[in-house]
Amino acid sequence: MTYNITEISTLIGAHRIGSAETRIDWLLTDSRSLVFPEETLFFAIRTQKNDGHRYVEELYQRGVRAFVVAREPEAPHTDANYLIVPSPLRAMQRLAERHRESFAQLPVVGITGSNGKTIVKEWLYQLLAPDFNITRSPRSWNSQIGVPLSVWRLSERTQLGIFEAGISEPGEMAALEAIIQPTIGVLTHMGPAHDENFGSRREKCMEKLRLFRHARVLIYNGADELVAECVEQSGFAGQRIDISQMPGIAADAAALGISLRQDAEGQPFGVAQAGEVENIATCVALCRHLGLTDDVIRMRLATLEPVAMRLEVRDGRQGCTLITDTCNSDLGSLEIALDFMRRRPDTSARRHTLILSDIKQTGLTLTELYEHVAQLVVSYGVDELIGIGSEVGAGMANSTMGGNGQGGDSQCKVTTFATVDAFLASATFAGLADRVILIKGARAARFDRIADALQLRVHQTTLDVNLTALVDNLNYYRSFMKPTTKMVCMVKASAYGAGAVEVARTLQDNRVDYLAVAVADEGVELRRAGITTNIMVMNPEMGTFHTLFEHNLEPEVYSFRLLDALIHAATREGITNYPIHLKLDTGMHRLGFDPETDLQQLILRLQGQKALLPRSVFTHFVGSDSIDFDAFTDRQWQRFVAAADRLQEAFPYHILRHICNSAGIPRFPDRHCDMVRLGLGLYGIEPISKALPEAGTQAGGTSVVNNPLLTPVSTLKTTILQIHDVPATDTVGYSRKGRLSRDSRIAALPIGYADGLNRHLGCGRGCCLVNGQPAPYVGNICMDVCMIDVTDIPCQEGDAVVIFGPELPPTQLAQAIDTIPYEILTSVSPRVRRHYFVD
Repeated sequence: MTYNITEISTLIGAHRIGSAETRIDWLLTDSRSLVFPEETLFFAIRTQKNDGHRYVEELYQRGVRAFVVAREPEAPHTDANYLIVPSPLRAMQRLAERHRESFAQLPVVGITGSNGKTIVKEWLYQLLAPDFNITRSPRSWNSQIGVPLSVWRLSERTQLGIFEAGISEPGEMAALEAIIQPTIGVLTHMGPAHDENFGSRREKCMEKLRLFRHARVLIYNGADELVAECVEQSGFAGQRIDISQMPGIAADAAALGISLRQDAEGQPFGVAQAGEVENIATCVALCRHLGLTDDVIRMRLATLEPVAMRLEVRDGRQGCTLITDTCNSDLGSLEIALDFMRRRPDTSARRHTLILSDIKQTGLTLTELYEHVAQLVVSYGVDELIGIGSEVGAGMANSTMGGNGQGGDSQCKVTTFATVDAFLASATFAGLADRVILIKGARAARFDRIADALQLRVHQTTLDVNLTALVDNLNYYRSFMKPTTKMVCMVKASAYGAGAVEVARTLQDNRVDYLAVAVADEGVELRRAGITTNIMVMNPEMGTFHTLFEHNLEPEVYSFRLLDALIHAATREGITNYPIHLKLDTGMHRLGFDPETDLQQLILRLQGQKALLPRSVFTHFVGSDSIDFDAFTDRQWQRFVAAADRLQEAFPYHILRHICNSAGIPRFPDRHCDMVRLGLGLYGIEPISKALPEAGTQAGGTSVVNNPLLTPVSTLKTTILQIHDVPATDTVGYSRKGRLSRDSRIAALPIGYADGLNRHLGCGRGCCLVNGQPAPYVGNICMDVCMIDVTDIPCQEGDAVVIFGPELPPTQLAQAIDTIPYEILTSVSPRVRRHYFVD
């Protein structure tokens, strides 16, 4: 459904500046995701982290002509429309409400709960798509912003809506209920997620049930006593479907897994994993309510595919980068994946290739569907489309892009194949090199075979890097900051072992102000990978000045020798006002100018030249991670402020100040100054420690405080190579250090100290996880192999093993060998393949 700007202005009650008529098809809240500017309405939403008003002018220059803003622009463009409202977010929600009301007779499923919302939604889509043209939330768009953007996708073709609603605080559900207006309610499993923001889990459950105030049907698990009590307390007056009381599903929750496998006549439905039982039971209940027979449900359950919860980024053969999403194929997820690919900076101008399967069950005609695909492909700048399947070939041939070769004005080459086998045997496949490839197709199309064939082959030990967790950690620290405070993110030492390029790309996409590396070569690597964000070099070396200037890398300056050499080098190259960052030594006694003895001379040197310009002044807190050092931290702060004030008085422009590190950001919000520096916390490791009465648990006699709001970004994984049965009388490993107290099962893993596994973890001092259970290291850790005791753990050769990750954090390994988590993270060898994914 298309609206014009006049209609929208009336619907949201806006004061309008501008009279140009504009057709609106697309709502936008993130300027980075702009695709169709002429038909886009941008909502300048203000959040704790950002303010959309900053991007209004930029979007105008990119072709957008319709904006919802909270304040009148200083110089409005005469050919643009500005809809002024008290809250752009509330205006977008109101617009979605009015849009939903135009489909008053439409059945709509609203899903909420603590766990399983996205899985239930996607499984319902798979089960019901043959019978209904469904509009659903893309991925996990269930927030105050995601829900209205999802509901906006309702169209005249929609026969069933399925939308998620997620909340994290009291009072949030009312807005989502007004937007979704569900006729059928689904409450999934109630777990501990976001418990900390509610007075009790009961309060959280009651808040979630507000989504169903006007629904006609509610599906829930009454075997959960809290849920059953809350449903009664809510006074829900419609039809209640308790999955624990359904025919064929026992009331006892413990027996749900067994009962789930039977229909009302006792016939088997199929096998579910233990964690999927409640979700599948919920889907069965809804399918029955909508009229599907047990025979049909049973048949479709057998074809359920795993839900793709992430996009993965991997190194491919012949210089390719692979982005894989091979579990589903639909227009919504295709658009998200194309947006992800487009937003990856790449200065080498590598071609962007999309490998796409048939897209099923959209409710569109073949012509309409693939014309939409063609529009997306062109708008997102895809250079080559490889279609695999009978429908995508015919559809693209009939689109405005034409068939094989190039059609119309598009510069996108289109090649199609009937099957995956035909593609893998083709010259097209053999010629894929030096490009970014998005592999997008349903699991049924076996696109996993394409990903496997294109993947760069290395040994079985990998470091999985969760880029979604990285962003979540970044936003956690941003929540302590004012919107105007700048952020420096540490990506030195290969982003603490995670891989600097992919981490930097993600941080740049999330608009951090500075990246910090240790040496110039690290900065050059980022520049060559397309990183344009400001880069600070913390330890510039004397022989790298030309490299700094050539690649626009901003050095830290900590001594007169370095300062004089930089001035000389910059003057010789004709450079003026090159930004530098002045380090003061307020107590670390590692590097830096002395605030008392050096400051006046430093000011005179800087005033006597034009080559360099002090962009910032900073120092390092010595002990911001512990309350034991707060008195010393106060003295550092006072010394820094006094010195920074003197420096600022000597120059007419503003010099940025920064002192807070990861621990200082939450502990000292009054000391954020102009900028903060985020290091260890960015990678999901809590930097704040507490003193312990007994020493020796970690260097310095401290232990790390667990923070459930941070998620470790990196997971080091390997596999079991071989399992031996070893009698108690034998030993394991070099120098016979692996002594046994019983007959044991010993597993060998393809990871050793050359991969970054610390030798001090050997001989039982550390452990890894096999199928979720701790397995101690036996004997000495070798260069390429180590041995573990799996006597009490059911496992087999080929099973996955976690060396460290969210379930076994690096802090635990560090404590076991009296070191710090930095060492554990940064020791992972370059020969270990990094595997990136986005949830």
